[in-house]
Amino acid sequence: MEGLELQILGPAFLAGLLVLATHVPLGQEVLKRGIIFIDLAIAQIAGLGIIAAHSFGFEVDGWLVQVIAGVSAMLGAVLLNFTEKRWQQGQEALIGVIFILAATTGILMLANNPHGGEHLQELLSGQILWVDLPRLLWVGLLYAVILLLWLRFRKQLGNLGFYLLFALSVTASVQLVGVYLVFSSLIIPALATLRLGLSGKRRLLWGYLIGIAGFATGLIVSTFTDLPSGPMIVWCLAVSGLAAIIMKSAFVRT
Repeated sequence: MEGLELQILGPAFLAGLLVLATHVPLGQEVLKRGIIFIDLAIAQIAGLGIIAAHSFGFEVDGWLVQVIAGVSAMLGAVLLNFTEKRWQQGQEALIGVIFILAATTGILMLANNPHGGEHLQELLSGQILWVDLPRLLWVGLLYAVILLLWLRFRKQLGNLGFYLLFALSVTASVQLVGVYLVFSSLIIPALATLRLGLSGKRRLLWGYLIGIAGFATGLIVSTFTDLPSGPMIVWCLAVSGLAAIIMKSAFVRT
């Protein structure tokens, strides 16, 4: 137990809970719409905004960087809403193209930066162990607004409203936990609960339980093994989802 430093793991776990708060319900909507890679595309566009801000010399944690990342993601959301209306049949493929263009643009922008590889690694894997409480506070307030709007006014928001809320949520999450965990926390709980055959509030509850188990286990295992937390949490999320499916199948057979 000596390796479990609560001063580090506590804020990291809280960051995971905040991310799950919006990602579990939004992930179920993404799966329902069949636009699985939208989160990767939006996350990469937000990351591209951050890379651009750094390239122009803005402070890493400055408020202007957050604004640029948010605006970039919302512009991406508007673009995806437009493509859904005009090219609905091939939208998933188009989302993939947008993702790869944003990703390669970021690589090109960092090509001459001596710390470019470091920045890309942070963007993908995240730095969940280094989050601080002030950042968690404003992210928590943002997520609370997003959840309120989504749960109370879902029908009134329409497609564009969904895309914009999704963009804001993903933008904040990428800077907390990285692209890999953004995708995993959105899709893995949604996919597992779909396989469990759940719906409504029960599906939401089980999605949160799978996510919480994955984040908690991943942080603990990464601490004892001294392996990167982001990738380890991704694996633990997958194992938690699979374990829930196996348990449900075993229960049904008995």
